[in-house]
Amino acid sequence: MEKSLNELEGSVAGESSRDLIPEPTARPTWGSKVQYILAQVGFSVGLGNVWRFPYLCHQNGGGAFLLLYFLLLLVIGIPLFFLELAAGQSIRQGSIGVWKHISPRLAGIGFASCVVCSFVALYYNVIIGWSLFYMFNSFQYPLPWENCSILANQTQKECAKSSATTYFWYRKALDVTDSIGASEMNWPMTGCLVLAWILVCGGMIKGIKSSGKVMYFSSVFPYIVLVCFLVRGLLLDGAMDGIRIMFTPKLEIWGDVQVWRQAATQVFFALGLGFGSVIAYSSYNDRDNNCHFDAILVSFINFMTSILATLVVFAVLGFRANDIANQCILENVKKINGLVEGGAWLDIPAPLDNMTSTEYSDWYMSADAVANLTKYGITNCRAEDEMNKGVEGTGLAFIAFTEAMSRFPASPFWSLLFFLMLLNLGLSTMFGNMQGIITPLLDNFTCLRKRKTIFTSKSLMFLRCAY
Repeated sequence: MEKSLNELEGSVAGESSRDLIPEPTARPTWGSKVQYILAQVGFSVGLGNVWRFPYLCHQNGGGAFLLLYFLLLLVIGIPLFFLELAAGQSIRQGSIGVWKHISPRLAGIGFASCVVCSFVALYYNVIIGWSLFYMFNSFQYPLPWENCSILANQTQKECAKSSATTYFWYRKALDVTDSIGASEMNWPMTGCLVLAWILVCGGMIKGIKSSGKVMYFSSVFPYIVLVCFLVRGLLLDGAMDGIRIMFTPKLEIWGDVQVWRQAATQVFFALGLGFGSVIAYSSYNDRDNNCHFDAILVSFINFMTSILATLVVFAVLGFRANDIANQCILENVKKINGLVEGGAWLDIPAPLDNMTSTEYSDWYMSADAVANLTKYGITNCRAEDEMNKGVEGTGLAFIAFTEAMSRFPASPFWSLLFFLMLLNLGLSTMFGNMQGIITPLLDNFTCLRKRKTIFTSKSLMFLRCAY
């Protein structure tokens, strides 16, 4: 019996569709949609949201950079993020399999993404090791980086010239020496690095079955800490000044091409585009999953997290800048009192001891117009100047923010919370990086699937030895 034209067209369409997206063998799936969303959020929301985005926002026009970043997120970020989600979910393969499915000649791009994830995993786990080191040292009172250590009844000159937090970072944590020949094994940091790899191995040993359950804590806990820091930070003196500096827009920066480049780069890094981890995570979804909603939800959460982290950072750094300015005022008042007692002070009203930084700055501008105060060693003490000393990356997390926390009441508690947050941010992103390596290789080499647990463990051991 002859088939109708519609039946023939439907049959051909069905066959071509099945050929385009072949059904793989039994593949594990996420325990729930919540696990999957938390995994994608945990991978995309990383350390860059805490220490790179606030720096870029501050250096590139504050509120103007936020608008530019949001614009590029809508135009570039969300479409590409959706594309990776759709590719992984429909083909149900890792990055190697997806590119091989598009064209066998493009399989090298998938292998390249595995190599990129390997390099990122190497340095990311080092940061986790640093976080563990600081977290363990937070169980002390006072904190070891709160004051310069005393040796032979003399404060170390090197520490006094910089700061206690800077000295602890370079001399205690990193154990930096003047030459490579003078360097020795840093056993405490080595132990923290080994522990970091053990934690990653424990979370990855059974694939998404184990890492998905870990995400319930590692992805949610940083938000609890950020909210606690925001509430605490807003109660500190100078916090609102820091937030005001953050949101003050400088629209003229939109004419700078470099600002556009930095905003676009941050969009790619924030969403984890091009690494293959987004594809790997989405490949464990059912093909009928609503990836349109997932792309918008994860991107929105990522953007709001960046704003939340920036609020926290600027509130705390505003408090730090205000505290440093007050100390500067006290030191200058002592100098002026000494000059007055010695008869070397000009006929200018001296500042009061209880002046605010704004009042002192106004006094300094009027007094400096009459006499050159710098020749007396007297400087202007403005919190804005301290805030404008932009710090990014490890300098923000392990020096500037750490110094600010040391000025908190109950500083060990806040320090422990902060570095525990960094640990969880690092682990959730690290799980994504490792999934971007392991999933494509397991999909591409069937012999590895039978020894999945052994392969995962050996992959982590190889990366640890490579470092």
